[in-house]
Amino acid sequence: MLRLHLGSADLCRVRFANRLHPVGIALLAGQWLRDPTVAAMAPTLAERAVAAEGTATAQAATAILRHLLPDRGRLPDFVTPFAGLESVEAGLEAIRATPARRVRAEVTMAYADTPASPLRRRFAAADPEVLDLFGGAVQTWFDTVLEPHWAELVSSYRQQVTSASQRLAQHGLAGLFAGLHPAIRWREPVLEVRTWWDADLPGTGHGVILLPSPLAGPRPRVLVEQGYPILLVYPVVMPAPGPSDDGSLGRLLGVTRAQVLRRLAADGGLTTTVLSRAVGISLSSASEHARALRTAGLVASEREGGAVRHRLTSLGAELLGAGRPVERDAPESF
Repeated sequence: MLRLHLGSADLCRVRFANRLHPVGIALLAGQWLRDPTVAAMAPTLAERAVAAEGTATAQAATAILRHLLPDRGRLPDFVTPFAGLESVEAGLEAIRATPARRVRAEVTMAYADTPASPLRRRFAAADPEVLDLFGGAVQTWFDTVLEPHWAELVSSYRQQVTSASQRLAQHGLAGLFAGLHPAIRWREPVLEVRTWWDADLPGTGHGVILLPSPLAGPRPRVLVEQGYPILLVYPVVMPAPGPSDDGSLGRLLGVTRAQVLRRLAADGGLTTTVLSRAVGISLSSASEHARALRTAGLVASEREGGAVRHRLTSLGAELLGAGRPVERDAPESF
């Protein structure tokens, strides 16, 4: 458990990252898309990562990244730098500029349970040739797997930020922290995070930057550097992609309600909480849309312990063009 003791200077500057970091997201994705939990959050990307390994260049890039970085757990902080938001090239330049002493310390820590190899030794020694090899592998992996879906990832990120910002406006900072992820808990003035390392740390005085990502892994990731804001990357479900004009269904139901219906069709049934994260809307909005769709006979809902799970009815499936015979399910109440 990581315990962050946040002062007023940190709490006054809690905000979301301006944009996704191409290199940081690529390295998290390369590490975690093989995990079934993460693959379920971003199925399209997971499928593309598997398909990409059928090409020689992407296969070589994947092999290099898997050899140089841990399969699970904490990555060396310098490979996910604060600088280099503009592009993959800028991010790789920030990595190459890392002092050799820091590279050695962080890679040695990351390799604590990893067998040594000549290439890993050279990486830990900040060998420029190996850093270039690493950078080329990151670029190839990004271009092959992430770049075709980058606009979708950016759209997903914006939806998550909008949803979380609504929670902040309605419920304050405590409500925002409470809704981020089950592994994050606010016990004023301590933010507890179940991540890959244990520590009690003071805030940096530069605030906290939040970054929701379906590629974070099964646990939140935290980067703490003195002189910089604390970076907290936490797992979310990627919202279902949908065009701004959701076609005839969007005009009939409204764009968001059509997205809710399509997400339920794709996943076979979701609780209200997971549905809100998947579509990028607030919990109350997800409940309201599900209720309206249930009243229309398009969705059925049932209690599972303290949660409510929603699923598509046969009428809802036919409306989406699934071609099933119409069997109207009676609307159910909460």
